[in-house]
Amino acid sequence: MNTLLVDERDGVVTVTLNRPEVHNAFNDELIAEAVELFDGIARGAARAVVLRGSGANFCAGADLNWMSRMVAYTREENVRDAAKLSRMYAVMNECPVPIVGRIQGAAIGGGVGLVAVCDIAIAAPDAKFGLSEVKLGILPAVISPYVIAKIGETHARALFLTGERFDAERALRIGLVHRVADDLDAAVDETVAQLKTSGPEAVRECKKLIAHVAASDLDEAIPYTIEAIANRRVSEEGQEGMGAFLRKEKAPWVK
Repeated sequence: MNTLLVDERDGVVTVTLNRPEVHNAFNDELIAEAVELFDGIARGAARAVVLRGSGANFCAGADLNWMSRMVAYTREENVRDAAKLSRMYAVMNECPVPIVGRIQGAAIGGGVGLVAVCDIAIAAPDAKFGLSEVKLGILPAVISPYVIAKIGETHARALFLTGERFDAERALRIGLVHRVADDLDAAVDETVAQLKTSGPEAVRECKKLIAHVAASDLDEAIPYTIEAIANRRVSEEGQEGMGAFLRKEKAPWVK
């Protein structure tokens, strides 16, 4: 891959946005490579994904050269273009493998969207964020389902409408990131280690559970949750995990 560096070891896939000369801004090529990569990860046996940016910044959103072409696009061409970008976020958001975001420097516009599709996001204290699309006369439209799911409507109103920059502490307060850490690598390693103590199948099913319950009313959610826990209790992994706990042993996936 040309725009992404991929390293897989010990069940962890580290994905590095590799366009530091443009602050890891995305273009058609990166979008296509990300869709292909995360489709493959979903079908594999990885335990966790670490998403990071090369160089000083995490992701500056859309590449300026890419954006310059959009100015001349017809409405139909813009629809096709936005659909490709939307597909990238959807594939990442729906990835059954947990994604841990390592956020340094700037995450702007679409870069905030990438933070939002991470299951667990850890930011450096000096990280900066911004949903600056309105400053350009456009909208944070494609990323909005994921960002609003993370920070809620009230914070989206303030940040989408002003396009203001905000720091890591505010990102933590509003729920965009889950932790601010001086030593990013140590914090990411600690989080990945925690994920690897959980049942691999249970983690994947848990992501499905969260998505389903979040999108359902109680009448639909409750029967689903009953079936979900019953299925896990009788599954091979559930039986192994509960048995090990009762015997005061480590689960086999921890060993």
